[in-house]
Amino acid sequence: MNVSMTGRNAIVTGASMGLGRAIAHRFAEAGAAVAMVARREGPLEEARAAIAAETGARVVAVPGDVSDAAGCEAVIAAAQAALGDIDVLVNNAGSSARAPFDQVTDAMWQADLDLKLFGAIRLTRALFPGMKQRRWGRVINVLNTGAKAPPAEGAPTAVSRAAGLALTKVLAGEGAAHNVLVNALLVGKIDSDQWRRRHAAENRGRSYEEYMAEAGKVLPMGRMGRAEEFADAACFLASDRASYINGTAINVDGGLCPVV
Repeated sequence: MNVSMTGRNAIVTGASMGLGRAIAHRFAEAGAAVAMVARREGPLEEARAAIAAETGARVVAVPGDVSDAAGCEAVIAAAQAALGDIDVLVNNAGSSARAPFDQVTDAMWQADLDLKLFGAIRLTRALFPGMKQRRWGRVINVLNTGAKAPPAEGAPTAVSRAAGLALTKVLAGEGAAHNVLVNALLVGKIDSDQWRRRHAAENRGRSYEEYMAEAGKVLPMGRMGRAEEFADAACFLASDRASYINGTAINVDGGLCPVV
């Protein structure tokens, strides 16, 4: 089955590394023009240059912080100036902020909600009217499986991700009649930069490969997922091949989450 995004313009946030970079790469391979958004300009430009060289696609770097309204406005303006109308939005910016509940301060709650929830709200709100007017659009909210099965000591991230799940369903209902489809992809345990940071903090003499192999043993498939596998799911949802998939929350976790 051919999955093409030729002629589509996409924004991917949190795109300088990990899942966001993999998604931007897959979109570019499928023929899309991609605006890659992240806070750190150096790593972002490095990722952009590599993807553009490998795919030959039009890829632009848009440094920006989507955790506040001004940052979201600047990102949208820069992406539209570079690419034109935006057809696909991937809300991927975020991190895994977790602590015992009584240790989560108001500042931690606010920072998490500003980045993961309000960032997605503001970016989608800016692009939704144009998508509806053109009668074609895709919004993909990258969450994690904690949105469905919140673990103990999973705040604040599990709460903000659960809110993202509700946002997905609300938007899917409002966009459906206009052929603007909104879905969520839920991350399980997938090899990413977050795992590299964990390895650096607790490797205990093990190589990264050994560390990941051990972590993967407890999963149903016996291994960690790959960012490219996650990106394949995103590319499918962003294409015309997913023309009747709307309002879903798909676990990309190898069967780990107890909630379907």
